[in-house]
Formats: sequence, structure tokens, C-alpha cells
Amino acid sequence: MNGIDRRSLIAGIAGFGGLSLAGCDRLDRSPAFKAILQSSEKLHYRAQRIVAGRDTLAREYSVADMSPRFRVNGTAMPNTPEYAAMVANNFADYRLVVDGLVARPLALSLGDLIRFPQRAQITRHDCVEGWSAIGKWQGPQLGPILRLAGLSTQANFIVFHCADSIGAAQYYESIDIVDAFHPQTILALLMNDQKLPIGHGAPARLRVERQLGYKNAKFVMRIEARRRIDDLFAGKGGYWEDHGDYAWYAGI
Repeated sequence: MNGIDRRSLIAGIAGFGGLSLAGCDRLDRSPAFKAILQSSEKLHYRAQRIVAGRDTLAREYSVADMSPRFRVNGTAMPNTPEYAAMVANNFADYRLVVDGLVARPLALSLGDLIRFPQRAQITRHDCVEGWSAIGKWQGPQLGPILRLAGLSTQANFIVFHCADSIGAAQYYESIDIVDAFHPQTILALLMNDQKLPIGHGAPARLRVERQLGYKNAKFVMRIEARRRIDDLFAGKGGYWEDHGDYAWYAGI
């Protein structure tokens, strides 16, 4: 099975899982059904690691392949005074906090992030809702940032805390160490050779190209290294995961 077919197949499976959770209230409340879903997710995670390997790249495209329109999905503008103040100041006061299981906690400005080696990649964003778009992203790889912070060998997960909230719940996402150090996992500061638009997650957005779109957290404010994620918020590793909509691992 080639890379495109595998991405489409797994995207379809993940989308079906999300629709099943959203549409079947009785099953959603069933402990037995939830156990089946959790078991399937673990199988998917292990199978993907075997099929794709640690460093296998998601397909990259040419400039000619880029989509004329890349829709804004999710939060278009965080509704907080703190974020509004950063926008008004052109993100001059933005600081990306890197903490948790690290030896040297960091507070990085946009200037600091730009001084890291930058990676540019044209990739396809596959949304669990059924649409796709191809765009160009550029920014520092996540791995060197974690190395600079002195990532502990006890860290198994990287959590991305975001500026936006949905209702009373803060938006967040998480990935494992393998995806954190994947060469295509970057903090995007540019989109299509322009400063990252607010609707697409300014000033910094996670791009983890081997996973579905909802894992690509926008408005990243803090990166936390953790040994476990089952003791964070509702324990599922992300906003949508905590609410039972999507699986934690969305590999494609």
C-alpha cells in the first residue's frame, strides 16, 4: 500500500470512529464499547509504528500542488485579553515556555525561534471531517528545541498548551517522543511563505505531519514534557480526546 492510500485509509477509519462516538450515545456510554475503541487505538498505534517506522516522511509536494484555498478550522481567534494584547503588539511580547521534565526551562521569543535552523515543507493536511488541503509550512524543528531545554530521559510525552479555550476547557494536544523528534515535526511560524495568519494559529503552530489535522495544535503557548498524560486534565491527551470525539493517536 503506498503512502497516499495508507493516509486515506487511516483517515477514513479515524473519521468513522469520531462519527460513531458522536452519533451513538448509548454505545458511547457503554464501558465495553469504550474498551473496544481503546483497544483498537492501541492496535492502530502499534501497527503504524511498524509500517511507517520512526523517521519515515509524510509525502511532500511541489509549489504547483499547493491548494488555492486552505480553510481555517477550529478557533479562528482566541477570545482572551492576553491574546488580544499580543496581537496588538505584533507578538513582540510572545514567549514560548518549554518546561516540565527538562533540565533548563526556556522562555523563547519569536526572535529566538527564528534563530533556530528552519525547515520548510509542503504537505497535505488531512482533516478528520473529510477535507484536505496542501500548504507550505516553515519553522524550527521541535527536536532541537527540546534538546536545548535538556529533555529528561523520563519524558514520554510532549504536551502543547494553547492560547484558546472551548467553553471553560483549555485547548491542548500531546504527542509521543517518537513524533516529537520526527524531522517533519515543526513549530510553524510561516504559512505559504507569509507570517502565520491568526486563523491558522499565530504566532506558532504545531505541524506533526504524520497525524491527522486535529493533532496540529494552533496558538501554542507552552510545551510541557511529561512522563504520563493520564493524570492531565481528563487524562486522554487532548481536548477532543478528553471529550470522547477522537482518538489520541491519529497516525496516517
